[in-house]
Amino acid sequence: MRLPKSIWTPTDLATDKPAYLAIADAIADDVRQGRLAPNAQLPPQRQLADALGYNFTTISRAYAEAQRRGLLDARVGQGTFVRADARPRARTPAPRTTLIDMSMNLPPEPDRPELLARMESGVKMLAGDIRALLRYQPFGGGPEDRDAGVQWLARRGVTTTPERVLVCPGTHSVLNTLFSLLAGNGARICCDNITYPGVRALAALHGISLIGLAADRDGVLPDAFEAACRDSKPAALYCNPTLQNPNTVTMPLERREALAQIAARHRVPIIEDDPYSLLPENPPPSFFTLLPELTYQICGLSKTVGAGLRVAYLVIPDPRQTPRIGAMLRAVSVMAPPISVAIASEWILDGTADALLGFVREESRARQQLAAQALGTVSYLASPDGFHLWLPLPEGWSRVSFATHLRSSGIGVVTSDAFLVGGPAIEAVRICLGGTATRAEVSHAMELVGSALSHPPAIYSSIV
Repeated sequence: MRLPKSIWTPTDLATDKPAYLAIADAIADDVRQGRLAPNAQLPPQRQLADALGYNFTTISRAYAEAQRRGLLDARVGQGTFVRADARPRARTPAPRTTLIDMSMNLPPEPDRPELLARMESGVKMLAGDIRALLRYQPFGGGPEDRDAGVQWLARRGVTTTPERVLVCPGTHSVLNTLFSLLAGNGARICCDNITYPGVRALAALHGISLIGLAADRDGVLPDAFEAACRDSKPAALYCNPTLQNPNTVTMPLERREALAQIAARHRVPIIEDDPYSLLPENPPPSFFTLLPELTYQICGLSKTVGAGLRVAYLVIPDPRQTPRIGAMLRAVSVMAPPISVAIASEWILDGTADALLGFVREESRARQQLAAQALGTVSYLASPDGFHLWLPLPEGWSRVSFATHLRSSGIGVVTSDAFLVGGPAIEAVRICLGGTATRAEVSHAMELVGSALSHPPAIYSSIV
């Protein structure tokens, strides 16, 4: 394929270096010589790959290297352009690779000036009482903090009272306490066979055996849970029923009702870890709504407001448990960080948390669209409301070789090993579309993922 003469193509590419560096050097030289003017548009990566006879990955690496040198800007939906202030500089002997970290499952970071200003305003409101926030606080939160928790839970459809809510230092601390309270050394807990890695770590810490239950596209199978209750006498069922991490499944109401009925019949408590449930506009009712007398509902802020706050709300089945659970949490963490709790309460009460939630929803949907465009016909699991996806790999790719290839291209993902409770290995990876990555970086990374999946892995073994 030949590009029109009006479209830039590199000439006299060096043959003594990797092709992507030779192309980046050609871009730098043409900018220096004036053959590429400021704001000039470069050809689409696929078109240039076809014209030069290279694969898409090589061109993507070349453009990324030219961006690193300050020569190009990638504009989502428009293309790649020479920067107006481009200043070619000598390439360092070992070019730095900036990793696009898609391994941590974090919401997109807010970047809108008006939203950032609103967040800052809420924090400044606390400055008048900053000394009080440096003191020890009552564990479980003061009246205003518990009221804020009740209001936030109401957005999820969970109706409760401040007496049944504890303000805690993050979901992980709550899970640690509940595992100790309900299970203890040698006990068993049921969960999805592909589950949140933190559960595996805490189970190992407490000497708890996890029973990985079979699941389908609607979540854990009722028959599998029934059999486990009958044969293994589990201490609890752990579940992440909305936009499950990592496989993105949201249990429909019928599946939740079936599992709740089994839990009620066998008197098995449910630990409902529900960090993503506010992202869909109309999620199914929570397990706490269906089975309040046996469900411990955890609603953390890390996936909707910000992971750095380390604030989560625990709704307990019986307020008489408050002193014991509070004492166990206090023994490990003393208290939830007062400044973080104050920020969370202020943002919930003044509407900033709702604005952040709206941003995360909107941005996640936009990024899922970018991923869908880049992956084309590739089969994967995702929800338009979530900011991660689960990618089963086609034949020929192993999870390790695929993750290694992506890392060599500057992209970090997580292999299925982190999530698997038992059974044979699964050739799949989880990819997060949020965090610090921009839309342009997400689009670039997912183009590389799609390109890798469209070729047999052996073709990449010759790429330097």
